[in-house]
Amino acid sequence: MDFEQTTLDNGLTIVAEVNRSAASMAAGFFVRTGSRDETPEVSGVSHFLEHMVFKGTESRSALEVNLDFDKLGANYNAFTSEENTVFYGAVLPEFQDSLLDLLCDILRPALREEDFDLEKHVILDEIALYKDQPKFRVYDRLMNEHFRPHPLANPILGTDESITELKCGQMKSYFAKRYSPSNITLVGVGNLDFDALCRSASRLCSHWDSFETERDLPEATGNSRTEVLHDPKVLREQVAFMSRAPSCQSPDRFAADLIATLIGDSAGSRLYYELVEPAIADEATMSYSPMDAAGGLIIFLSTESSRAPKAMKIVKRVLQDFTEQGPNDQELQAAKNKIASAATLRGEVPMGRLASVGMDWIYRQDYIPLQQHIDMLFAVSRSDITRVARSYDLPATTVVALGPLEHL
Repeated sequence: MDFEQTTLDNGLTIVAEVNRSAASMAAGFFVRTGSRDETPEVSGVSHFLEHMVFKGTESRSALEVNLDFDKLGANYNAFTSEENTVFYGAVLPEFQDSLLDLLCDILRPALREEDFDLEKHVILDEIALYKDQPKFRVYDRLMNEHFRPHPLANPILGTDESITELKCGQMKSYFAKRYSPSNITLVGVGNLDFDALCRSASRLCSHWDSFETERDLPEATGNSRTEVLHDPKVLREQVAFMSRAPSCQSPDRFAADLIATLIGDSAGSRLYYELVEPAIADEATMSYSPMDAAGGLIIFLSTESSRAPKAMKIVKRVLQDFTEQGPNDQELQAAKNKIASAATLRGEVPMGRLASVGMDWIYRQDYIPLQQHIDMLFAVSRSDITRVARSYDLPATTVVALGPLEHL
């Protein structure tokens, strides 16, 4: 396993974890832009632009983009978060050059007015689709309640109003401000030729104009507030909690990952035994969301409305007990084994390592081999975990509930 890195004259960074024993290779463009970088007038433009990247370039139509990916047998897609927009594909090693040609081409989309107008309906349908998903509604509101007025409160999809009013010219202006090569990292993983990767990127991307791109990084203090959203059409009460947590840059991120597994893994965690096993809730999980200079530990709970008050009391007790006492040796070892196993299984294929390699570089300009990542995880002590739980005040949560109940 070898790590390679270089930067083109225009600021485009290229990093790769080369694994000659892998049967495939994966590559992706990681663009450091998302909903937190938007103004209210263009809310949702990052995600909308993700769609438009696949709608054709000056040399390819939308149909040709899809057909060319299919010809390679590529596993390809894209996603947008609060902080990043990522376009990626995985292919057999012999198709490396063709994959790079295609990815580099679509990163300079045509952004045609007629495609924009058509895709706007797709985005509005997607917003409507997610409104029908209680878990998404709760998460969206939780982010807003916990972070506002911080830009992490911005919704990824935008709103019906912002998307309806959005103009193609505004998207082009946003693209021109955010898609600088100095704000983009090309990441490769697997059985690849790094020199060839760099040659392709140089030939296809060197003409991209470079310009300054900044991100506002105000302190994310978080809020401790509770909101109840009454909706009788949602048959079960959906409740989400968010506590402050270490950022992507913090060395305490490993402890936070363990806290999430210890308290809210889908099986064998404290919330599982307190809520799911005794049938008080059908789901009770915790996840860790590390972000740029911010972070969150998020609990999601689904239960019968009649059991919701009891379930919430149990969640608060579990958080308080954990903060005061920390984990025992047995459960901590089990949590470490779970995370290490999951990371190892993902890392067996290049596509599974792509996000880890890319995010490590974007947030910390660092490369952490899988084994080193596991070693750092296993180095976390019980006292580390208790210190992090206390310093981030784990029981101080923002709470959002959605369902039949009018009050909690």
